Amino acid sequence: MRSKVQAFGGFLTGMVIPNMGAFIAWGFITALFIPTGWVPNEYFSKLVGPMINYLLPLLLAYTGGKLVAGQRGGVAGAIGTFGLIVGAEIPMFLGAMIMGPFSAYIVKKFDEMIEDRIPTGFEMVINNFSLGIIGLLLCLFSYSLIGPVILQANKAVTVAIEGLVKTGFLPLLSVINEPAKVLFLNNVIDQGIYYPLGMQNTLEAGKSIYFMVASNPGPGLGLLLAYSLFGKGTSKKTAPGAIIIHFLGGIHEMYFPYVLMKPILIISMILGGASGILTFSLFNVGLVAGPSPGSIFAYLALTPKGNFIGVIAGVLVATAVSFSITSLILKSSKQTEEEFEESVKKSKEMKQEGKKLLNPALVQKEVSNSPINFVAFACDAGLGSSAMGASAFRKRVEKEGLSITVKNFAIEKVPQEVDVIVTHKSLLDRAKLAWPNKRIVTIENFMKDSNIEQLLEELLAQKQNA
Repeated sequence: MRSKVQAFGGFLTGMVIPNMGAFIAWGFITALFIPTGWVPNEYFSKLVGPMINYLLPLLLAYTGGKLVAGQRGGVAGAIGTFGLIVGAEIPMFLGAMIMGPFSAYIVKKFDEMIEDRIPTGFEMVINNFSLGIIGLLLCLFSYSLIGPVILQANKAVTVAIEGLVKTGFLPLLSVINEPAKVLFLNNVIDQGIYYPLGMQNTLEAGKSIYFMVASNPGPGLGLLLAYSLFGKGTSKKTAPGAIIIHFLGGIHEMYFPYVLMKPILIISMILGGASGILTFSLFNVGLVAGPSPGSIFAYLALTPKGNFIGVIAGVLVATAVSFSITSLILKSSKQTEEEFEESVKKSKEMKQEGKKLLNPALVQKEVSNSPINFVAFACDAGLGSSAMGASAFRKRVEKEGLSITVKNFAIEKVPQEVDVIVTHKSLLDRAKLAWPNKRIVTIENFMKDSNIEQLLEELLAQKQNA
């Protein structure tokens, strides 16, 4: 079930991430030119409304449709979503994420139905007119029926979360956010809920706290700082590098393995996240667009005029709380990092002897006699941790003089010709679901992991035996 939810989050990410440049451009226009902006300009501020009402939802719809059914799906998604936009009182981001893929799915099924039945010479006529007619029906359908339903659902979610804001219970969202993030479900929450609500809120207030309730880099920074000082073995050595990638680079996946290795640390993440949200609320601050990636640089760049003190305070408070609790847990923990590494080593030895692994989640390796020519690093969106892992492994492969292709992908977008898929162990079920016949190597840390070392040794041995 979790793997299916992760896949859904990956699909949402595939819709949102390619268009983040447009969202950020809108955020800058808003921050600069609205009456409360840095350089208020009545002429340029006229761009704010049309962009958020028309451009951004249509981009989401087109991209979502294209993911489902290529170019025709993208066009169908845009046409179908336009009915929602015209009939709605608010920006239709949630509607675009639903109607875009749905419209493309209808076109895809129609194309499959008429495949090989089109008379020679009539392909263009049938393709163009079928897309036009289906688009017409979808546009009318969304305008008259789907739009009102999505509008009511959107209002219900908005009222619920705004109720949390008014009652002061917004920090409780961390109880959901933080566990979801370390289970790689963060994209479902951010791209599916908070970003659409944040855009609507920004149109009214010029900023929104919704962009910050799950993207604050402070809790992760505090945890990694604590590991840098009080961790043991590999975790202590890798934490400083992870800090740079997480806090400055905005790749939050870097701290997930440290929590998964010691699950009780989710307490420090929840309290750190909640304290950050509380601080943001007390200062009444927000961002003008979604910070993607969640880097401190993105936070500062998207902070509107007069909000810097509150934004920085929220990040620092979250860091301090997370650091304090993580440090206390690490210093009082009886289990050492060396014991953890010994457990992994023992499991591998038992596997080599043909016995059952003590912990099958640590590594999954299928026996294969075929040569390895293409290694894919895969993560939720194919842009964060997998890109970093692929880059590091590619440099090592090139240094050893190996003719191996190493690239990064979203799990569901891995090419069929790949020989080995490398992914985080928490994404194993999802990887198996997408690629049941592929060899999958699981890791715990994209920067340094014993299974990566073993894979490299295998490639070196392959070269020597060639």
